[in-house]
Amino acid sequence: MPKNKRRNAPHRSGGGGGGSGAATSAATAGGQHRTVQPFSDEDASIETMSHCSGYSDPSSFAEDGPEVLDEEGTQEDLEYKLKGLIDLTLDKSAKTRQAALEGVKNALSSKVLYEFVLERRMTLTDSIERCLKKGKSDEQRAAAALASVLCIQLGPGFESEEILKTLGPILKKIICDGTASIQARQTCATCFGVCCFIATDDITELYSALECLENLFSKSYLKEKDSSVICSTPNTVLHISSLLAWTLLLTICPISEVKKKLELHFHKLPSLLSCDDVNMRIAAGESLALLFELARGMESDFFYEDMDSLTQMLRALATDGNKHRAKVDKRKQRSVFRDVLRAVEERDFPTETVKFGPERMYIDSWVKKHTYDTFKEVLGSGMQYHLQTNEFLRNVFELGPPVMLDAATLKTMKISRFERHLYNSAAFKARTKARSKCRDKRADVGEFF
Repeated sequence: MPKNKRRNAPHRSGGGGGGSGAATSAATAGGQHRTVQPFSDEDASIETMSHCSGYSDPSSFAEDGPEVLDEEGTQEDLEYKLKGLIDLTLDKSAKTRQAALEGVKNALSSKVLYEFVLERRMTLTDSIERCLKKGKSDEQRAAAALASVLCIQLGPGFESEEILKTLGPILKKIICDGTASIQARQTCATCFGVCCFIATDDITELYSALECLENLFSKSYLKEKDSSVICSTPNTVLHISSLLAWTLLLTICPISEVKKKLELHFHKLPSLLSCDDVNMRIAAGESLALLFELARGMESDFFYEDMDSLTQMLRALATDGNKHRAKVDKRKQRSVFRDVLRAVEERDFPTETVKFGPERMYIDSWVKKHTYDTFKEVLGSGMQYHLQTNEFLRNVFELGPPVMLDAATLKTMKISRFERHLYNSAAFKARTKARSKCRDKRADVGEFF
């Protein structure tokens, strides 16, 4: 993937008031909290902002993303709020720090702010490092999620490499720490995979990341020959995230390393298809489809020895009708495994279309699908906006330079909140009217008999 253009070295203070001056203020304030007044960069005290709900409430960025910016303020307003949130990531209160981390993450997920982030990336990295080291489960999860979005904002290059060098060892430590929260380890595994995908420049570090992740999910492999079902454990969610992150990193490995991993895992991965957790079965199935795609890309006449056994297992999952499983799980599983079976047997992939703004992207391979799904999980509803404007993601998906649209075109493409409200109200009234008519018919039939 192409590297972003190198910029001038960012200032450590970041211009957001989140440097050592804020920390000194917090240490000398005696722990007393006061009502917050509007503040300037010169007077950005941690203690005076510790209960500022306007800055610590992540919901201000969560719902409509960039639309909030257009309707309620300017770029300066958004950056002003973000500066306050960045300062609050150093607050004494764990809840305030967590809310601030989530607020920054939501803002960066819904808006591309490359220059703003570039100037403050060292301040943000320091805050994330502290929260990962000293925070509890929820705070660690919020910090890891922010780290992922931070690397997505910056893209590949020196800045992201420095972030990974600082946070990578801490993330690995949490991932491998059996006493840490499973949820925190799970989020850190996803973050570690995403950050390595973006920023790893050293091939040995990439191989080390792969080994760390495979040491986790391989613990779910079927070990007892007499057993035919793998029972899920509290660690299963961690193993799922590790498997998906490992699969993502495998897509950027040299062919020689891919061959080694295929030889090591191709015959063990199918055992995960017998897990009683539907998400593990789906993750294993999609990973197998991707591995077959990679193997056939290297060797067109690739031969898998246990093909009959594997296709039989995949066909059973694609037509699963076990009554003890939830209907929603069965529907989801059958849909996924029909596509997996097609990929394994017929080398076929059902093309999907993703629309964003005036553009369309065609997902026509398992590698592309897995990459898209991973970044969508991290960015949430902001994925479409980043596909339009984020140069790194556009390079990953080979979309070319961002399409420049004038203000008039953007306005015609956008539905205002009021219009959306009217549309939803009209749809609700139509559904209510239809249900009322249906009830009236049933009532008439009842009276007739």
